[in-house]
Amino acid sequence: MPFTFEGKAAMMERALGSAGISILCQDARLSIFYAENLPPHFAALFAPGSSDAVLFGDAHGRYLTALKHKVLETGIPNNAEVEIDVDGERRTYELKIQRTGERGEHGLLSVMAEVTESRHREKVLKSLLRELSHRSKNLLAIIQGIATQTARNTLSLDSFLLKFRGRLQSLSNSQDLITDSSWRGAYLFELAEKQFAPYWPETAGSMPIYGINAHLTPNAAVHLGLALHELIVNSASFGAISGGAASITLNCREATINDRKAIEVAWAEVLHDQSEVHEFSDNSFGRTVLERVVPSSVNGKAELNLIPGRIEYRLTIPETEFEIFKRV
Repeated sequence: MPFTFEGKAAMMERALGSAGISILCQDARLSIFYAENLPPHFAALFAPGSSDAVLFGDAHGRYLTALKHKVLETGIPNNAEVEIDVDGERRTYELKIQRTGERGEHGLLSVMAEVTESRHREKVLKSLLRELSHRSKNLLAIIQGIATQTARNTLSLDSFLLKFRGRLQSLSNSQDLITDSSWRGAYLFELAEKQFAPYWPETAGSMPIYGINAHLTPNAAVHLGLALHELIVNSASFGAISGGAASITLNCREATINDRKAIEVAWAEVLHDQSEVHEFSDNSFGRTVLERVVPSSVNGKAELNLIPGRIEYRLTIPETEFEIFKRV
């Protein structure tokens, strides 16, 4: 049985509705003489003979009128997007405009669809890509600084490679935690465990980490991770761990810096032999990291004390670089 005109029209209407598409037909004077499947906001405004200004507002109306006159004159299809407020929400609509009719009887067909969600996703993606680019540049700058300073403080290629690879692995360990948290940062205890794990003796039991398990920003996590790496590597090479005694504690407590809330992360290491040496000479890269690079990067302050039989390091981190979600 053939479809009637009314049946075909109903099918067309259902098809347009399911696709989320609206149709506007205009004559050569840009008067809208036919519309189909308009969203409720536009349907309430539409009447045969309406203009673009009636449906989309004066500013968008002027823009669309100029664009559509050009399509009428040249016959070249064009696209436009308009953003309007609908019930207090900003919505974006895309119009695909093309000329119709024969010579001397031209008109316009505009196919309109809402693209609010897709444009929002595009904006979010662009924002994420900008953030990724920014973080990548920061990370590359850190790596470049590590490579340069490591090279200045090593006498052989083998020594350079050993230290440089260790520091890169430290960065990688911190970055893994940051990425797993969707770039929100890392918890102090997890960060410390990640940095200590390759060097902590299996016979020494659990790692001695106490106090506040603060959640660090990505910036603080990366730089504190570097500081912890320098401390644990020194201990494994020259200090308590190398001497067979894992007499180390890491403690985090509340503090203040410039009358602002802060946390203090304190490393205390008791050496097996008071004559044991360390890598923290005045010009060493490790000491530069602990006393200058890390505190400067987190807008905090640090103190490294090298006393007979003991190594102490305190890093104060301001509240802009952490949150306290739970206490341990």
